[in-house]
Amino acid sequence: MRAGVELLETSGPESLGLREIARRAGVSHGAPRRWFPTRQQLLAAIAREGLGDLTAVLTEALDAAGPVPERLLAAAHAYVGFARERPGMFRLIFRHDLLSGSGYALRELSVPLLGQLVGVITAGYPTMDDARERGVLLWTHVHGIATVAADLTLEPMGLDAGIGGLVERAVRGQLPA
Repeated sequence: MRAGVELLETSGPESLGLREIARRAGVSHGAPRRWFPTRQQLLAAIAREGLGDLTAVLTEALDAAGPVPERLLAAAHAYVGFARERPGMFRLIFRHDLLSGSGYALRELSVPLLGQLVGVITAGYPTMDDARERGVLLWTHVHGIATVAADLTLEPMGLDAGIGGLVERAVRGQLPA
């Protein structure tokens, strides 16, 4: 697993093969198949590790004390920060085309994050009747920013330095004035 995560972080999901991971781990090329019979299962296990890391970062921000907008901003910045610091892992976590049918319930791990986000919004704005929809909009906006940040597509547009402002606008845009 450690060799797979390291290879992912340095070379991206496309580089993850059972043989290369085994070589880097210093084991026979057949050894990973004992635990991961298919490449898809190995990728899903690696993605699960990364999703656990992302969940911990987001939970810390959402569970912190303080005003709801600041907690949501902290979580959004943490999400984008994760994508920028670990772009290979971020991309793999959301490659459902590669990971579906792997036997690892990755969506079951990510869905509670949305519930946590909606819970924070609901607690901070108890009269809001569309907290779930706003949570989904907030998540998708921030996920979009994180995706383009991970792919470095904001740099050519000169927006790389302004990612924090984009995140703030995405979050505040879903909160009542």
